[in-house]
Amino acid sequence: MLKTETPSERDTELDQYDSARLLSVLIDDQLGAVAAVRRALPALTKAVDAALPRIEAGGRLLYAGAGTSGRLGVLDSVELHPTFSWPRERAVAVLAGGESAMFVAVEGAEDDETQGAADVQALQPGPSDVLLALAASGGTPYVLGALHAARTAGALAIGFANNADAPVLAAAEIGVLLDTGAEVISGSTRLKAGSAQKMALNSFSSALMVRLGKVYGNLMVDLKATNAKLVRRAVALTMRAAEVDEAQARAVLEQCGYHVKTAVVALRLGVDVASATQALTLAGGRVRAALAARAE
Repeated sequence: MLKTETPSERDTELDQYDSARLLSVLIDDQLGAVAAVRRALPALTKAVDAALPRIEAGGRLLYAGAGTSGRLGVLDSVELHPTFSWPRERAVAVLAGGESAMFVAVEGAEDDETQGAADVQALQPGPSDVLLALAASGGTPYVLGALHAARTAGALAIGFANNADAPVLAAAEIGVLLDTGAEVISGSTRLKAGSAQKMALNSFSSALMVRLGKVYGNLMVDLKATNAKLVRRAVALTMRAAEVDEAQARAVLEQCGYHVKTAVVALRLGVDVASATQALTLAGGRVRAALAARAE
């Protein structure tokens, strides 16, 4: 039996606990997710370093999964645009059962290996693309089909699974084992197995975006200011990064469509928005490199 499916030897009378004890057990068990992701650090590092040159060459991040794993892939792909201004067309997720499975469980869809392959083939993957194949069990047919299709097309395939020796790990070019073990509620991989997958995906994609120059220092300077909250955040980030007051920050942000990177370079170099844009372009979109180039 898979470790994620094996009944836990602890808390065998879980249904008898009062609410406080029940919640305490459920929360404390999540610490196992953190430990599992920490153990996966070497594999995650290898994955980021292998993905980086492909993404720099114009490749896409493709996600494939079923159930909770698939929904976590969708979540990661969707959040890259507002957080890092990552083009929507370069972060694409496929989910067993189609888009409706995001909201209504389509349990049988995960058994269709042919459909997994077809869904990825429809994206026309190529050698610059990176597929993140997600399966808690590590043997989901839909995910295996997606993975094989991606590798056949020459894409980098990274497999995430919560069981050692899982087919998804073996079939991937890089396997990321998130060994979370038995769940408090036996077999419910939406618990710490799911938490570990979300943590690993967040860490992978965020590290990749930092390496791509989407962050200056530790500031999220490439966000999309698409609502009032994000406009306020853009102002605050510009004030901090450029060391200016609110009026100065807003004045320049209004000239560049609230693009924080451009505002920061313009303010720190004392140049207009057009010159800041040019400096960023020459520096590959990296704020620190743009500032250093002008200082030389």
